[in-house]
Amino acid sequence: MAQYIANKVATTGADAALVDERGSTTWTELNTRVNQIIAAMRNAGIDSGDTIAVFSGNCREYLEIMAAAAHCGVIYVPVNWHFTTDELQYVVDDAGCKMLFAEGQFHEVTSAVKDSNGQALTRIGIRMTPEQTAADGFTDYEHFLAAQPSDEPEAQTLGGPMFYTSGTTGRPKGVRSSASKAAMPVEMLELMGGSMAQMLGIPNTGRTFVCGPLYHSAQWAFSFLVLMTGSQIVTRHRFDAAESLALIDAHQITNVHLVPTQFSRFLKLDDAVKANFKGASLQVVWHGAAPCPPMVKRQMIEWWGPVINEYYGSTEGSIVTTATAEEWLARPGTVGKQSAMVEITIVDENGAVLPVGESGDIYVRNLMGSDFEYHNEPEKTEAVHLKPGVFTFGDVGYFDEDGYLYLSDRKIDMIISGGVNIYPAEIEGVLATHALVQDVAVFGIPNEEFGEEVKAAVELVPGATVDSALAETLAAFCREHLAGYKTPKSFDFVEDMPRHETGKLYKRKLRDPYWEGTGRLI
Repeated sequence: MAQYIANKVATTGADAALVDERGSTTWTELNTRVNQIIAAMRNAGIDSGDTIAVFSGNCREYLEIMAAAAHCGVIYVPVNWHFTTDELQYVVDDAGCKMLFAEGQFHEVTSAVKDSNGQALTRIGIRMTPEQTAADGFTDYEHFLAAQPSDEPEAQTLGGPMFYTSGTTGRPKGVRSSASKAAMPVEMLELMGGSMAQMLGIPNTGRTFVCGPLYHSAQWAFSFLVLMTGSQIVTRHRFDAAESLALIDAHQITNVHLVPTQFSRFLKLDDAVKANFKGASLQVVWHGAAPCPPMVKRQMIEWWGPVINEYYGSTEGSIVTTATAEEWLARPGTVGKQSAMVEITIVDENGAVLPVGESGDIYVRNLMGSDFEYHNEPEKTEAVHLKPGVFTFGDVGYFDEDGYLYLSDRKIDMIISGGVNIYPAEIEGVLATHALVQDVAVFGIPNEEFGEEVKAAVELVPGATVDSALAETLAAFCREHLAGYKTPKSFDFVEDMPRHETGKLYKRKLRDPYWEGTGRLI
């Protein structure tokens, strides 16, 4: 691997680099296995600039694959493991993936996936039974590695992730940023990880706990990038609040990334469980991905102390603002000041810069020159750019007189539930094909634990009647075609959708009544 990992092997090679439910991998073993993966992929015809996909829960193998791809110029797509076969197949086709790494627990979803030409896709099975690999033409992951040399690979170049975020027009879209452009020097990875660790106060020789899905860009940044600076990674496939507290103490975790839903679940634990938690090793806790209810955040700061910090960012633009616990307590609701690496501008609908205190569209420019594009979507890329290098996440906000940013609304229809982005158009596209549905609108409504939940308003075809089973019928139809978390939790049946004569839907007329009295719009 790259020199800084070799240095880690030379100094602390016997120490654990990766830890999950099934065991641990030392730095020496990680180095060997990553070299073998690179050799195996190259022998299988995967070259620099090619794309692979990973469909897996959090595990040591996931991080090994990412490390290997990052050192041989390969673009890797971490796919949401909630996706159905159809959704996974779309991503494989759109990204042009030549290989799929799939974990055994998702064998049923991945067994029928083809390449973009409809031919058999090279598929590597992680932790699959012999029966699973034999039945559907998978190559066992350990066999894939075992026959390969562990020598230092030649011609190393930087590879990186391409994350897929659900698209406003119904299909997921790939985000290609500076981190997902191959053939740059591998040393860029150390620079990226080191810069992030320094900006966020994450210790290079610390211990990172990953209790959110690695297919999420934030969890990737807060785990893989800090792994590349020398931090041990402790991970779990699923989040359990009580277990997480125990793991933080048992492994003396120094840093962790959380979302507000996880805060809520910590707070709901029995008093005895909470009292047993020491948390003395924690140096910094970062949260983001969704707005955090003020009461929840205050209670967490009172319990864990001022180690809890907030950031604002996105898959497209990474982290753009940060706020310490002290800053947030002094200015409740702020998402912080802009980082030294970005310039944030608030503009009106005509692109004119707005003064302090006035809400407008939030636009970001990375001062290092990095930008992003939506894979195969030039029109969408252009739509979110004010000009080259200046882009928006679709949020509305304002600065106060001291330069602290506040979010006031979300311009696009995106729903954020438990830190996961859900785009209504994708769900509307499915429901619109049901024989009983004439018109449909999907939007987010308040949920105490998850922040928002998915609601669908449905206008039925003439002659159709509402009965007690209709909502479940439509929900089951959604689950056939979409990941479960996208399925509406409830349905409203309306006589007429509030549409303008031009056809434009006034979705706020459906959405706003649910937010009255909550003190927030997102």
